[in-house]
Amino acid sequence: MLEAFPAEPYRLLAEDGTLMAGASVTQSPAQLRELWQDMTVVREFDRKLITLLRQGRTTFYAQASGMEATQIGIARGIRAGHDWIWGYYRDHGIALGIGVPIEELVAQMLGANTDPNRGRQMPHHPGSRSRRFVSSSSSIANQVPPAAGMAMAQRYLGTDEVTICTFGDGATSEGDWHAGVNMAAVNDAPCLFICENNQWAISTAVHHQTRSESIHIKARAYGIPGYYVDGNDVLAVQQAVSTLTDQMRAGGGPVLLECLTYRVGSHSNADADAEKTYRSRDEVKSWTGRDPIVRLERFMASQGLEIGAEERAAEVTRIHSLIDSAVQKAEESGQPDWRIMFEDVYGDLPVHLRWQYDHLRAEQLAGQEGTR
Repeated sequence: MLEAFPAEPYRLLAEDGTLMAGASVTQSPAQLRELWQDMTVVREFDRKLITLLRQGRTTFYAQASGMEATQIGIARGIRAGHDWIWGYYRDHGIALGIGVPIEELVAQMLGANTDPNRGRQMPHHPGSRSRRFVSSSSSIANQVPPAAGMAMAQRYLGTDEVTICTFGDGATSEGDWHAGVNMAAVNDAPCLFICENNQWAISTAVHHQTRSESIHIKARAYGIPGYYVDGNDVLAVQQAVSTLTDQMRAGGGPVLLECLTYRVGSHSNADADAEKTYRSRDEVKSWTGRDPIVRLERFMASQGLEIGAEERAAEVTRIHSLIDSAVQKAEESGQPDWRIMFEDVYGDLPVHLRWQYDHLRAEQLAGQEGTR
């Protein structure tokens, strides 16, 4: 049973994949297989995009390897396309899980013409209007106040939507985080704040950036409940998110949920993890051995749903083919040119911007004439 402020994280599956005593699952065999497929997509998406990064075809990427259960559990626990998600820059797993097309994510990371943001956002900061997935920012925790504001509006309007706001453990030490959670609490706004606690804020361990014994315990300071779940157990995360969002739809206020997981890969291509400077290889190896996908596979095998080597290989091949096709389409579409600086803001371009447009266009034409 999901209880507020527990000493240990809530889980349905033990680390060896066996069902916890007294626990039960509601997913059908087909739904379990879908969870496995979703998590595998996130894992393989990381592998393929890291390759693109090393080839110089994109410039920034933040891995989610090791965090697949947390992100897919969140995606499967909400009403995708109905609830709003204010995520952070590592949440491509949530985006994939709620149905944002691979083609859109890849185009955004390559800054292609097929990018819905038209190359205006830095790589790996996708957004999807149709799936209500708000474009992320690199500024830590700055999504928290506007997420709280959206939840306040949902309460005022009396909708049955809820807002999901995700962040890493390091964000909870930021002023924006305090302001946003406090604002939501005071206004009883239906916002589910989810800490994807991967235990490293870039190169700072969680115990070096907070004196709290956990993240969810911080909820006490704001007068809201805090919950704690094993973020490597996709079934537990899905159940927790579904239960808590249902409570908020019924009139409950904001909640803080901590998902304990681990970032196996580097923070991004900009950190020093590859040089082994801030965490031990033994620590990484230990958490790699607690693979959330393997945990689900073991449970499925115990239910007669074993994933064989051939099926696994076929699924990986299928995913890689989808990503390769998306990359090809994005690159063939080309990249936006200078004209996009003047588009998508004004219905009628102001006089001073028309002058600038004409001036720049003349310079561009003159440059083209000079190269002939």
